[in-house]
Amino acid sequence: MPKPLAVALGDPAGIGPEIVAKAWERRRAERLPCFFAVGSAEAVAAVWGGPLAIVSDPAEAEAAFDHALPVIRIDRGSEVVPGRPTLDGAQNAFDALELAVGLARSAAASALVTGPVSKAQLYAVGFSHPGQTEFVAERCGVAPDKVAMMLAGPTLRTVPVTTHVALRDVPALLTTELIVAKGRTTIRGLRRLFGIERPRLAVAGLNPHAGEGGALGREEIDIVEPAIERLREEDAEVTGPHAADTMFHARFRSGYDAALCLYHDQALVPLKTLHFDDGVNMTLGLPIVRTSPDHGTAFAIAGQDRAEPGAMIAALAMAAACAGRLCPA
Repeated sequence: MPKPLAVALGDPAGIGPEIVAKAWERRRAERLPCFFAVGSAEAVAAVWGGPLAIVSDPAEAEAAFDHALPVIRIDRGSEVVPGRPTLDGAQNAFDALELAVGLARSAAASALVTGPVSKAQLYAVGFSHPGQTEFVAERCGVAPDKVAMMLAGPTLRTVPVTTHVALRDVPALLTTELIVAKGRTTIRGLRRLFGIERPRLAVAGLNPHAGEGGALGREEIDIVEPAIERLREEDAEVTGPHAADTMFHARFRSGYDAALCLYHDQALVPLKTLHFDDGVNMTLGLPIVRTSPDHGTAFAIAGQDRAEPGAMIAALAMAAACAGRLCPA
């Protein structure tokens, strides 16, 4: 990699510090590139007895990585207790995210990996974005409708058109223009970050049996089908609308590179069923590469040496692979 990866630790009371430390322990076995943590060094030390190197910039991290986990320290001056989130900890996570985004934007880091945060805690310290995805997009100068959240595992990639909204609100929020915007971002992301020259995109329907020709709802006819026709102008193979209950078995998955889903659970349930321990959340449409493990803070098991690092390892590997395609050696 031309530069190391920047990893925002997330909430210091969650499992982020533990899974980052465990990923460093497995750096050689997993052939991970150089990375450094940004956040509370005390949070890492509270859950891990391995070597830490406090560094001030990515160049120092490269020199330290072979023998210690490099950490650019964000200090809020309060004790960190695993499993017990605090407002100081939320502010630490916020500050760490801000710094890590800046390092990726300035190309001091080759990509950004974000650890899990508590939205409720962040909102209490003034965080005004729906999630980290929207925050990173704003800091990169990209409008929210120009980015897309991709969930990716070894055998499946899904992109939800609507995300953190009530299910009853989804039909009113769906428009042809929104589906086209998310579909275009997905197609271009597959081409740019994954090297797929002519992406294959499968679009899900909203209703059971994709509306059954209008008998079970007209959203497929009035909204989804016009979007598919427009997306076919992107030099991509776009199919659908497909019945969501048949889209995710192995034979069907072999026929597409990503599934464009219309609401949160339609995208996340199959991904987490297949790849609970190695699923990655990736933001498409940014000028930088950003990934995250596809799980939350898991406060209930923080500090108990029970957190599995597989998703963090997958997020680091995917970030490195995508950054390598953008800046090949």
